[in-house]
Amino acid sequence: METQLAKNDMIQACLKLSPDLAKLSVKNIWVDYDKEADVLYLSFRKPQRARKTIEADQEVLIRTDGDLIVGITILNASSK
Repeated sequence: METQLAKNDMIQACLKLSPDLAKLSVKNIWVDYDKEADVLYLSFRKPQRARKTIEADQEVLIRTDGDLIVGITILNASSK
């Protein structure tokens, strides 16, 4: 069971992200986090049909379909 402190921390973290997320030119964002692997998946459409993956750096992968970015994968997400 989540404590009130943990809920407040989650709310504050989301509030910090909201201005930057609102600037993205996407209609939807799906977020999945694999805690065991420490990988964060951001998808901008479902189903994800990426035709190409670009390694932005060693820990950030950008998934594209033509000129559109359809998702971003962040490795070692908790240390970012």
